[in-house]
Amino acid sequence: MKVLIADKLPDLARTLLASAGLLVHSDASLKEDTLTAALAEHDPDVLIVRSTKVRAAHFAAAQSLQLVVRAGAGVNTIDLDAASSRAVFVANCPGMNADAVAELTMGHIVNADRRIADNVADARDGQWNKKRYSKAAGLKGRVLGVLGCGSIGRSVIARAKAFEMRVAAWSPSLDAATAKRLGVRRCETAIEVAQLADVLTVHLALTPATRGFVGEAILSALGPDAIFVNTSRGEVVDEPALAAAVERGLRAGLDVLGDEPAVDGAFDHALARTPGVYVTHHIGASTAQAQDAVAEDACRIVLAFAATGSAPNCVNLADKTPATHLLVVRHRDEVGVLAALLDLLRDGGINVQQMQNVIFGGDDGAACARIQVEGAPTEALVDAARATKAIYDVKVVPLG
Repeated sequence: MKVLIADKLPDLARTLLASAGLLVHSDASLKEDTLTAALAEHDPDVLIVRSTKVRAAHFAAAQSLQLVVRAGAGVNTIDLDAASSRAVFVANCPGMNADAVAELTMGHIVNADRRIADNVADARDGQWNKKRYSKAAGLKGRVLGVLGCGSIGRSVIARAKAFEMRVAAWSPSLDAATAKRLGVRRCETAIEVAQLADVLTVHLALTPATRGFVGEAILSALGPDAIFVNTSRGEVVDEPALAAAVERGLRAGLDVLGDEPAVDGAFDHALARTPGVYVTHHIGASTAQAQDAVAEDACRIVLAFAATGSAPNCVNLADKTPATHLLVVRHRDEVGVLAALLDLLRDGGINVQQMQNVIFGGDDGAACARIQVEGAPTEALVDAARATKAIYDVKVVPLG
């Protein structure tokens, strides 16, 4: 199996895969057209990326491509529709960088409260201004509002409790039992969280539903001296609304922007130039600990796929298929049994949606196939299948 690593990952990723007998080519510089050319040249079975965008043209360039692994949580940089149309698995590595992002989140919160970056800038500029920087609210006993309680949000909650902060939270999946276990106040809406929060931090995945989610309604619900932190995705925030909130007195720590540069170099963004806004360079996951953990998890996915043909953490499988019936077929494990059955289904106009064949132990070689199909098999078709000597029995189960 051939693997192309088209991003900067710790060398242990290449070492782990190569030691398992996989053929690995690694080039962190591959982007856009150069990635297309590399895919056509190497025709890999597996592509591993971190921030590199994988577009429809990239899938079309690699006929053998079976799996794309995003060495990170979000998959918004990968064209999932293009992957699915070519039956390519897309998997991610959620939670591996949660602690690193949570650490930076807390750093932004402390910095915004104590204005550490401004302190350092003035000191480096030869200015001593203790009077100006001696004013801070402090964090103990204040309310941290958390939007999104996935692995990163939960890691932030744990750290906030170490600061003796109270936590109010909202997440689409947060139920009362989980909130109680986390020791947080569960809110019905994001606006309710903002109304309670002295500090609001965002940990939502970027989806069509969350694009621009944090806008005027949420930001205006914050108090005039509140702190806002975003270490998720820049596009989750309505940046003009955020700029207006900063003008009203909000302080913000941002590790992500809606339109970030693709490469290092000259940079100009209105929010980065705004006093009271502290922008870091999308470095939330950039610790050695996090990168090693992500690389190891990416390798785990690739090696499992190489061994079983199944991709852990796959994000682009259908939640529901058009299957209407399940065929349970007990049969001898020998050549041609399932092929003959599939011929019968084809001739009957029955489309197979999913199929699994389980082999039993023992010397007689028996197996059981579970086949989800679209369309009700006729009695004649089922009788024809049962008439096959190698088939013991066929059951048809309607699916609800």
